[in-house]
Amino acid sequence: MSAEQIRKQQPLQQPERKKQAKVKVHKKNKWISTGEKFLYSFATTAVLAASVFLVQTSAQTDTINRDIRGMEQEIQQQESHNENLAYQVKELSNPDRILSIAKENGLNIQNAQVKQAGKINNE
Repeated sequence: MSAEQIRKQQPLQQPERKKQAKVKVHKKNKWISTGEKFLYSFATTAVLAASVFLVQTSAQTDTINRDIRGMEQEIQQQESHNENLAYQVKELSNPDRILSIAKENGLNIQNAQVKQAGKINNE
């Protein structure tokens, strides 16, 4: 048999083409995984919350310090006023002044010793 006859007897068989299934390959080009995103989000939120807390605390501390300074100034003014009043009390309770006012108003003191009220209580 000749080569031509053999070819005729055998049906023309074309090389079988294998069906190739297209497979989608998921490339992992993600440089941050889902867990890392969660951790970064949590860390960022924590840092922001800490920053807000720090600023709020600083503002409250500043307000309290200003209130304290204002009260200290008021206390100093009141102490100064009290010292002035104490000095006036000493001046007004001077026995010579009391005797001069008593004489102006017609009071006569005969052979009596004038003593301060505070001294009488202490004796």
